[in-house]
Amino acid sequence: MLASRHWLAANAEDASGPFADIAPPLSKDAALLESAKCLYCYDAPCTHACPTHIDVPAFIKKIASGNLRGSARVILDANPMGHSCARACPVEVMCEGACVLNDRDEEPIKIALLQRHATDFALEKNLRLFEPGTPNGKRVAIIGAGPAGLSCAQDLRRWGYAVTIFDSRDKPGGLNTYAIAEYKMRPPVALAEAEMVLALGVELRTGVHVGREVTFASIENSYDAICVAVGLGQARTLGIPGEWIGGVHEALAFIEHLKTNPYSATSVGRQVIVLGAGNTAIDAATQAKRLGAERVTIVYRRGEEEMPAYKYEYELAKKDGCEFRFFTVPKRIIGDSVVTGIECVRAELGQPDADGRRSPVEITDSTHIIECDMIIKALGQLPHGDFAASAGLRVEGGRMVSTRPNIVVCGDCANGGAEIVNAAAEGKAAAAAIHAMLSSPLAVGDAQ
Repeated sequence: MLASRHWLAANAEDASGPFADIAPPLSKDAALLESAKCLYCYDAPCTHACPTHIDVPAFIKKIASGNLRGSARVILDANPMGHSCARACPVEVMCEGACVLNDRDEEPIKIALLQRHATDFALEKNLRLFEPGTPNGKRVAIIGAGPAGLSCAQDLRRWGYAVTIFDSRDKPGGLNTYAIAEYKMRPPVALAEAEMVLALGVELRTGVHVGREVTFASIENSYDAICVAVGLGQARTLGIPGEWIGGVHEALAFIEHLKTNPYSATSVGRQVIVLGAGNTAIDAATQAKRLGAERVTIVYRRGEEEMPAYKYEYELAKKDGCEFRFFTVPKRIIGDSVVTGIECVRAELGQPDADGRRSPVEITDSTHIIECDMIIKALGQLPHGDFAASAGLRVEGGRMVSTRPNIVVCGDCANGGAEIVNAAAEGKAAAAAIHAMLSSPLAVGDAQ
C-alpha cells in the first residue's frame, strides 16, 4: 500500500496554501455530472488529438456508469503516464481543445479532471490493473526512468520481457518528479505513478550514470535491446558577462530544490528576473512569486506573439502578478559577488530567416538596467552529447538518433523536448519497435 499512502499524503499537503492544486479534483457527484455531458462521439476528435490516443469517450462512459476501475484501465492502457498527464498536460491545445462542444460555443468536457478522477481512484485503491506477460527469455535495458522510459517498460513487461531501468537519479519519474510546477503535481504522485509500472516486475537501478558506473557497451552486451530515454542535459547559457555570480540560478535546479525540500528551505529574492518565456520560465516565475517574491519580471527577447509558453500558462503568470518585458535583450549581469541588476537593450523584430522566424534586432541607445537580487535562467537544455558519443548515437538538430536496430531512442532526447504525453506515446512506440525487432526470426541474433 506504499503508493496509496504516498498519494494520500501528497493530496493532503498544503491543500489551501500557495502551492495548492490549481485544478482541484472533482467530487464523485461532480464527476458523474460532468461525464453525463459527454456526447460519446464516434471517431472522437479528442481521442485523435491525444498523442497516446486514449479512448476518451470510453473512459468517460465508464465513469458515468460507476466503473472507475475500468475507466482507469482504459486510460493507463493507452497512456501509462495518465495520472501526471491529467494534472500537467496542456489539454487546452489537445483533447479539450478538440472537443466538439467548442464548435457549439459551449464549455468543453473537463477531460483532464475526469481522467484525474479515474486515475486517482486507481492510486487511492492501489489497484493492480495489469499483469506481466509470460516470460519470453529476452532482456531489455531502458536508460532513463522518466515518462518515456516508464511507458516503454510497462508495455514490454506486459509482453513478457525482462526489463531493467537504469537512472542517474535516486528516484524514478524524471521531470515528473523533479521539474513539474508544485501546484500542478507533487513528487509523491509521480513516484506512486512510477510504482504502478515498477510493480509489474521492472528492475530499477538508481544512482547509475551510464558511462561512469557502468559502460554502455557492457549494457549492450548483456541485453537483447536498449531503449534510450535519457531526456535532455545541460542547461543553455546566456554567454554574457556576470552569468556565474551569486544569485543567478537555473530554472530546473530552482524548481527541483523547491520540490525536494520544505518550501521554507528554498530561498527567493525580493526582485526576481526570469530570462526566457517558455513553459518552464512560467513555472519558475509563478513559483518564485508564490514563495514570496515581491516582484517577478519575465524578460524575453521577442514579443508576446512569439513566446513559446502556452496561452493558459501566460494567463496564469499574469494572474499571479508576474510582469513581462518583451523585446528586451540581456547584455550583462551586474554585481560583484551577488547580482544587483541586469543590463539590457531594447529590440525589434527583423526580417524572417530561412525558417520564417524573425530574430530580434537591437535598438541603438536603448541600454537600460533592471534592478534585481535574483535571476533565474530558463533558456532550454542541450542534448547529452557525451552520452550520445559513448553510445554511438548521432546528435542531429539537438536530437539523438540511432542507426542500429537494437537501440531505440525516445522521449525528450529524441524530440528535443515536448510534453509528458508525447514522451508516453514515444515510449510506447519504442516498446512496439523493440517487440517487433525481437519477435522477428531474422532480427533475433543479429541485433548485437
